[in-house]
Amino acid sequence: MSQPLPSPARFLASAAPGIRVVVRYRIEGGLTDALGHLLACDAGSCTVRTRQADVVIPFAQVVAAREVPPAPPRRPARQAPPSRQE
Repeated sequence: MSQPLPSPARFLASAAPGIRVVVRYRIEGGLTDALGHLLACDAGSCTVRTRQADVVIPFAQVVAAREVPPAPPRRPARQAPPSRQE
């Protein structure tokens, strides 16, 4: 008989693809976070699309997970002040 999934992994396995999540998981030497949209989950892992890449996270390494609100809108780029012509 297989072990039941820990609560954070259960949340991810039952969450709808497309929601924005943060997932804390174990890596060699410590912990790290993946912040982005949940793409998919299978029997043993989930995939989160971060700004840099799609991250596949095995459920066995998940420490915490939760839904987060949408990202705030990006600020417009700063414009250089007009140059003074004399």
